[in-house]
Amino acid sequence: MARATWRQTVRFPGDTLSCVALTFDDLLRRARALPRGGRRAILGIAGSPGAGKSTLAERLVRELNGSGEPWVAQVPMDGFHLADAELDRLGRRERKGAPDTFDAAGYAALLRRLREETYDDVVYAPGFERTLEQPLAGALPVPPTARLVVTEGNYLLLDTGAWARVRPLLDEVWFCVLDEEERLRRLIARHEEFGKSHAEAVAWVERSDRRNAELVASTRDRADLVVRPPEPAGRSAAR
Repeated sequence: MARATWRQTVRFPGDTLSCVALTFDDLLRRARALPRGGRRAILGIAGSPGAGKSTLAERLVRELNGSGEPWVAQVPMDGFHLADAELDRLGRRERKGAPDTFDAAGYAALLRRLREETYDDVVYAPGFERTLEQPLAGALPVPPTARLVVTEGNYLLLDTGAWARVRPLLDEVWFCVLDEEERLRRLIARHEEFGKSHAEAVAWVERSDRRNAELVASTRDRADLVVRPPEPAGRSAAR
């Protein structure tokens, strides 16, 4: 059975974005080639909420590692969410997910450490527990054998405040895009899965997630590659 084609936009010399067709195997080869000269590489995957960043990152890590010794690690930006108690103190709880509800400077510092750390020790990164919607310190070990780190999040390409420190630390950034109707459907379903009623999920998406998505979309042109995943089964890929 033929493997699905991922519709891509690639940045070529001259800072232009041109459309090409790539398979997932092409993406694997591109990621595999990032570590060079004995240095650990970091691949960023950006995109709006619900666009498929985590799904792509998890699949890349799983298939690149295969059944051998892990050489690829995953470190999500979501581990740098501020805890709800701090968001309450700052009066930002109702905007959770906005750029100023993350520890952007801490995220950049971890990325720098991952690039520069000697390979003798495990580096621990925070995770994010979706059922609790809270960060978990020291949840994700990055072993010394990791030559590639895949990190995904909304604001990797944002160029304001401490977020501007992130992009220079990433070897490449791929930007996930999805049909807007499908993205919203998935996002609402995810909120429902983790405890919100349908009405609450729709309200949150309209009030908070939509505004964040518009900001993230404005950073797309700073990516090296724009990734459009295959259409769900039963839908035409034609545009």
